[in-house]
Amino acid sequence: MNQRKNNRRIDHHDIILGARLRKVRRKCGWTLQDLADGVGVSFQQIQKYEKGINRIPATRLWQFSKVLKVPIRYFFCAFD
Repeated sequence: MNQRKNNRRIDHHDIILGARLRKVRRKCGWTLQDLADGVGVSFQQIQKYEKGINRIPATRLWQFSKVLKVPIRYFFCAFD
């Protein structure tokens, strides 16, 4: 299993959310830096979210949905 330095396992759902974020970001033609600027974080943080290394807080997910113009449910549809 994947683990972080602090021994918290990377959750399957964090990886799926990150992949969906990357997919919609690319579909919209946004770079990592564009999205980072849009929500006020570093592009490295966006990379960590997209890889599932860092869990995406609910408020940040809401910001992503607003700047990328997708409904927030996009990130949660068809979870196992």
